[in-house]
Amino acid sequence: MEILRTLPGDDVRQILWRFADRYDLQMLVQSARSVARGPVARLVAEGARNSHAWTDQKASLLKAFDESGITGLFMDPEQGGFIEGPKNLALALVAFELSWVDGGAATSSLAGNLALAPIHERGTPEQRDTYMRRAMPPQPDEDRQIWRGAFALTEPLPYVGVETGLLSGRVRIAEWVEGKEPLLQVEKRGRFITNMGFANFVTAAVDSGDERIKGSCMVILEETDPGMFDRGAATRKLVHQLSSTGDPVFSLRVRASRIIGGYTVKDGVLVPRYSHGEIIEAVFRRTRVTVGLMTSAKLLSAVEPVIRYQRGRFRGGETITPGSPRYELGLQQKEDVLQRLIDVWATGEAGASLGFAAARLFDELDPLERAKDEIFARQGIGGGSAQMKALRRLQKDALEFLALSAKPAGERDAALEADPLVRFLLLDSLANVLCPACKLWNTGYGATVMREAVSLMGGYGITEDCPGFLGHKWMDAQLEATYEGPEAVQRRQLSLTMVNELFLEQFRMWIGEMREIAWRRPGTGACTLATAMEVWRWTLAHLQRATDADGAKLYHGTRQGVTFPLADALCWLLASRQQILDVLELEAKGPDNPVVAEGLAGLISFLTDLCHVQSARAAGEVGRICAELVHGYNRHPTWDGEGCGTSCGLGELDPLASFVPGVAGPAGGALEGSGHVRPHPPKAGPCVRFDGLEEFVRLRLRLDGCLTGARLAKDRAAAQLTTVMIPEALDYPQ
Repeated sequence: MEILRTLPGDDVRQILWRFADRYDLQMLVQSARSVARGPVARLVAEGARNSHAWTDQKASLLKAFDESGITGLFMDPEQGGFIEGPKNLALALVAFELSWVDGGAATSSLAGNLALAPIHERGTPEQRDTYMRRAMPPQPDEDRQIWRGAFALTEPLPYVGVETGLLSGRVRIAEWVEGKEPLLQVEKRGRFITNMGFANFVTAAVDSGDERIKGSCMVILEETDPGMFDRGAATRKLVHQLSSTGDPVFSLRVRASRIIGGYTVKDGVLVPRYSHGEIIEAVFRRTRVTVGLMTSAKLLSAVEPVIRYQRGRFRGGETITPGSPRYELGLQQKEDVLQRLIDVWATGEAGASLGFAAARLFDELDPLERAKDEIFARQGIGGGSAQMKALRRLQKDALEFLALSAKPAGERDAALEADPLVRFLLLDSLANVLCPACKLWNTGYGATVMREAVSLMGGYGITEDCPGFLGHKWMDAQLEATYEGPEAVQRRQLSLTMVNELFLEQFRMWIGEMREIAWRRPGTGACTLATAMEVWRWTLAHLQRATDADGAKLYHGTRQGVTFPLADALCWLLASRQQILDVLELEAKGPDNPVVAEGLAGLISFLTDLCHVQSARAAGEVGRICAELVHGYNRHPTWDGEGCGTSCGLGELDPLASFVPGVAGPAGGALEGSGHVRPHPPKAGPCVRFDGLEEFVRLRLRLDGCLTGARLAKDRAAAQLTTVMIPEALDYPQ
């Protein structure tokens, strides 16, 4: 049997994550890696994370970002950038490479893009051209300073983390001379604002504090504006110390043209074109994916250091001789450490698959979103609710497109296939689920599994010089789980978007897709996953129509004990499905690459086993969650209620007594030494019934059976960790 020879390299990852045909992205990855495993790794090894202050030593990273092309990645070619078109996958790859070494360095790089994102997504053409060009590193013949930005959304305590709609920052009219542009007075205090140590401009969210301004908006503030631009004290973080974070205070006077997206004047009232909520929705639905991948990078980066630690654990002892099992394998002589590392590796692969799939989806969605806006503009349909109403009218067309998509090409509706609004609706329904799912599962569950990776290093894992900086990464993951909205925010969004009819129809089609894959490639765990997907789908439909024991509706926005766990269960399914699809992509495209083709059979076999392991874990989580939700809101029967008549009788239990001693209860029902007689034997009930839930019980039983072979796959994968070749040393300094 072919086995895994080496850890997956760049050629493998390029196929898995679909950029084997993008030379520009391949070169970008190499540039980002040279920064991560060079300047960034040296700073961490030298103890730069031990200081909260933004030092000259840390500031040197900005120059490294500039010189490597990372800073200019976000810009379009006409603004000085070098990548044409959407850049979600490009940004995700850079974040992944930087986070492989240090999350703070990735945050420092991404925060500048986050500051520009409101301008990029919703700014006027003049705003986009001005600030994108300023944020580009100067060319050799240019004599100018690069502009760096910060994104100020979060308010100071006690408001921090409450919700993005609760703003204490205010904007008022300072001066408004008839026929001239209004001047605004902006008051804003920020909390946990990244890049504040060096930002030249800030994109800040504020609410109206003046009856002459309607609603909220985002506004651009510059350090040279009249008033106070106070960068604030450095935040005393325990994590991400290679980024600059502070609690700034702004009290500035700016022109109304700094309102992102522009404004109109109606009846003497200044009306921003976009509210701050509309802007951050457009921004976060993309950048949350990138943050999710930061944690997945940490998990995959832990594999090599842990293997090296396990094998070398006992070397150096006088009685440990080269060639002996204890010398060659160390801790890997025992099954436990191998299987726990398989869990870490499988989680990292699934998270990366989900994250990069979401990034590619947004690359596909972005031009359709622009086309949608142009079409609506020509039709005189404004933003917000007007667009939502127009799109709802197209829902039926999108469902029809899905129904026809399974038919031969000649039987499809060409007009529907060519309609950009229909295609936008379908992709948007997926993006609205994949984005929060990636952020929730990758960072939330990923942080938990990162603790497991650290524990596999023994006491070494929590030392400053731990190989791979795993202790730092574990702590960093805790912060990433709260970035751009903590878990509750993602679960709340999922509870709304996962019930979209368009998404559910595509999800139903995915079940068939997994069944077909299971027929062709049974070892992938696709059969297990398909059944788990059926269980989740049945449970959602049941909860939407069912009530609890008191008659209250179950699936409701206020019942987060129902909606949130079901959202968690969906994330497991989405990650595992994409992991399987990626391995099939590698299997199909790998033979065409001579580097990958050598040893491909062993690699596919190993990655397939990882899929099986992860599918089984996903199925277990989905089964547990769904069973709790389906059964848990029914009141348990009692002896003095309806349950008395539905309990198990002694006659039903007697045949089991030879297999389960005592199951029928003590003879006579007497309580020893009590003087009382128990009216019912202790194991005779009352027992629940499953009226109306027979289909769920059948699916659950089937799901348990679908776990067949999962542990054998884990054994095979774990055994290959003892023979896989790894480099002599990590390729970045300790």
